[in-house]
Amino acid sequence: MELKESFITLSNLRFHAFHGVLPQERVTGNDYVVSLKMGYDFSKAMDSDRVEDTLNYASVFEVVRQEMAVPCNLLERVAGRIGSQLFRSFPAIVSLHLSITKVNPPMGSDSDGAGVEVHLINDKT
Repeated sequence: MELKESFITLSNLRFHAFHGVLPQERVTGNDYVVSLKMGYDFSKAMDSDRVEDTLNYASVFEVVRQEMAVPCNLLERVAGRIGSQLFRSFPAIVSLHLSITKVNPPMGSDSDGAGVEVHLINDKT
């Protein structure tokens, strides 16, 4: 069997954070949902059944949690920080599809949220 592609996902991680351009967003914060799809060759783990042979998603979550705790004006900046730190911390990640949604954003509409989505390639691999 030949492995064509493999991905590790973290879906709908929920955070309360203090991102935004409005002063009130920095005081009260808002709820956010983050999802990641990481290109990662885990073929060795398919045979070994050892967490050491794959990307530990608990460690990935910790990086995302730390970056979400740093207030930024723009979600675009938050996405860039998360991507950069994941590629630095886990160089074997070859690609990252990341979405960040601000739940109930302060824009006077009834919506599920507003957010950003990026697809990044690790140019260091």
